[in-house]
Amino acid sequence: MKNIGTVSYGVKAPIIRPGDDLVEITVDSVMKAVKEAKIKLKDRDIVAVTEAIVAKSQGNFATVDDIASDVRSKMGEGTIGVIFPILSRNRFSNILKAIARGCDNLVIQLSYPFDEVGNPLVSIEKLYELGITSFDKVFTDEKFYKLVGKIEHPFTGIDYIDAYKKICGDKCKVILSNDPTTILKYTKKVISADIHSRFRNKNLLLKKGAKKVITLDEILSKPVNGSGYNEKYGVLGSNLSTDEKLKLFPRDTQVFVDKLQKRFKEECGVNIECMVYGDGAFKDPVGGIWELADPVVSPAYTSGLNGTPNEIKLKFVADNQIANLTGKEAEKAMKEIISKKSKDLKNQNISLGTTPRRITDLLGSLADLTSGSGDKGTPIVLITGYFNNYADE
Repeated sequence: MKNIGTVSYGVKAPIIRPGDDLVEITVDSVMKAVKEAKIKLKDRDIVAVTEAIVAKSQGNFATVDDIASDVRSKMGEGTIGVIFPILSRNRFSNILKAIARGCDNLVIQLSYPFDEVGNPLVSIEKLYELGITSFDKVFTDEKFYKLVGKIEHPFTGIDYIDAYKKICGDKCKVILSNDPTTILKYTKKVISADIHSRFRNKNLLLKKGAKKVITLDEILSKPVNGSGYNEKYGVLGSNLSTDEKLKLFPRDTQVFVDKLQKRFKEECGVNIECMVYGDGAFKDPVGGIWELADPVVSPAYTSGLNGTPNEIKLKFVADNQIANLTGKEAEKAMKEIISKKSKDLKNQNISLGTTPRRITDLLGSLADLTSGSGDKGTPIVLITGYFNNYADE
């Protein structure tokens, strides 16, 4: 029996520039790593590549002025409302700058006490101390400051109300409300800046009388003035590149992973599963921040990564079916149960407590945690043994 299960390796890569052949760079980087670590690649090992370097190799960038031009063409003149943007300089500051340039006046509606992914304006505990236990009131920013005092993100120290107002200048007004229709008191033209609830909120606003509603995936869904774009996600999943430029979510990612899988087969003769990953889908237990600010964890992956895990719960089996066995007898019995498990364990007690998530979401989270978001320099992740189980010899 093998004594090592799943292993995740961060693989270093060169600094990626637009026009680089990322398929060849990825294969070369992984092959150097496996040689250095004396790893033997096997069928169903996994190579995950972060969306950032895929987009960079494609040159998928856009300027603030490109976005502003698209906003102006889609929204026209007058006051625009922006609802439920996340509180992030990296994710939203340049988008907000562009929206402000592309409109005459702007009303930003923030949710409270935290944004869609859990970034807090103020701690929920503080609001409870102030006697606010339901969050159905509407505040101006002035009234909110008077109520809660200082506003400071627990990790970055940023006051996002102040930061967003400074980005927009005099043309901006900020309100706080968790009801998406509050914005309609100020304007009938709205950009729904949320990520995972955008379709629901867009439909609601239109039903309640909005005249024009677009979502962030509709901005730069086509190139503007020769800019980058993303036909499916627009500026969703974008990141700040410079003060005047954004890196967009990558395009044609399925083409990339299919080419990568084929190239690994040619290089080492094994069927490597490949995927592009962005943010992992996990929640920070201290700050309460849900990591997933990208529209999806994985925009593309090879077919062997479809589906959800089909696993039995070893603890459950050990405490029930083989509770009277120990040592080698218990090991043998467990292996036999695993080898004979059903192909579909849904709603069966034997799978009680296993993780009901898509394989790509689990792998993307593992890859994101392995590569990190700072200076590790490992935008490629090799995962071995992921599909092995206790019964494998």
